[in-house]
Amino acid sequence: MNDKVKAKKHLGQHFLNDESIALQIVDGLLVNENESILEIGPGMGVLTKYFIQRQANIKVAEIDTESVLYLQNHFPYLKERIVAGDFLRKQPSDYFDGKIAMIGNFPYNIGSQIFFKVLESRDVYTQVVCMLQKEVAVRLASPPGNKQYGILSVLLQAFYKIEYLFTVHEHVFIPPPRVKSGVIRLTRNETTALGCDEKLFFQLVKQGFNNRRKTLKNALKCLNLETENIDEFFLSARAEQLSVAQFVELTKQASKGLEA
Repeated sequence: MNDKVKAKKHLGQHFLNDESIALQIVDGLLVNENESILEIGPGMGVLTKYFIQRQANIKVAEIDTESVLYLQNHFPYLKERIVAGDFLRKQPSDYFDGKIAMIGNFPYNIGSQIFFKVLESRDVYTQVVCMLQKEVAVRLASPPGNKQYGILSVLLQAFYKIEYLFTVHEHVFIPPPRVKSGVIRLTRNETTALGCDEKLFFQLVKQGFNNRRKTLKNALKCLNLETENIDEFFLSARAEQLSVAQFVELTKQASKGLEA
């Protein structure tokens, strides 16, 4: 009997069909045996089974009811460890109390939304290993000064070390996607606070990159900042030229005008 789950386009499902790559992804998560692991979108358990073999403390988040049934039928170990529903509508406490390491083959259509959820709970998610569209993976890991560097690059790099691990080609999926995939690892850094108005920091980053062809002086005009407190270097630069530390300094300088 063929009871495999059918990939659903509206969920962005492409099932990995290569065991060696699955094991590479699993081995990319550098955790000890006692740490809590959350897998996003396990599908038919291509990654999950390796954690079960290692008797890891794992739970899985799955929105697809067909996948939930498949996992229940094939992996008795997961009986009380499947959290059905939309990850984007849940909180870390719905899975575990305390710190969590996350892993998953992220659906291409919600990868960025998952990372914004990670940022909201950045002091809970200690590590993230994931596969997503290569273009996005490269962007997140990119340093300042190139066209790939963007909003999520800055916001995530403020709180995580990001490593691009390897590329995955289209033919190892069912159905094959139209693009290559990339696997990255995010490891929480030691930053507990940025030392600036974090709400304004997020605003400046988003507004700067939403107008990335403009200098920051023009890109940030709609925020009505007092520019006399801001160094000319920042005003004449474009968003993609600034590091996280420079965005923090820009935020500090921009805050002075708001406090006046």
